[in-house]
Amino acid sequence: MRHLPKHLRPRYRYLAVEIETWPDADFGRQALQDAIWSEARTFLGDVSSAAVDLQVIEADCWTGGGSALVRVRRDATEQARAAIACVSSVDGQPVRIGVRGIGGTVKATETKYCDGPPDATGTESVSFRGATGRAVYRTDRVDIDMNGLFVGATPREL
Repeated sequence: MRHLPKHLRPRYRYLAVEIETWPDADFGRQALQDAIWSEARTFLGDVSSAAVDLQVIEADCWTGGGSALVRVRRDATEQARAAIACVSSVDGQPVRIGVRGIGGTVKATETKYCDGPPDATGTESVSFRGATGRAVYRTDRVDIDMNGLFVGATPREL
């Protein structure tokens, strides 16, 4: 089978996506792909979600978050951003997903928008609203484990 000429091939853009979640969440690329596809079908419908052609190229997860690269058709970046913003859980775990930026190549998108994991933060036992729990510190916020349930707070609230 012959290749399509360059002017007939589909053109893609790459979305740098940031993921924020609780420290105990653990999921992989395929779970993220399934969640994005599900939300795209719900939000855009079957035909439009197929036209957007969302594909998770790579995903990197760490404690409390992660990042991913999502490939979309060039003329459907706004629809893709809206569908990705609708994702509220991955593998049954609550997440917040946001698009950091859009690039024309994988390499350019990675160098410009993907910073990698944040600096190592500490954990310690803290007292919060009369109860004690284990706190996981991040750059600008703290996640407190109160008997299996996490509470988000800022360092000033402790």
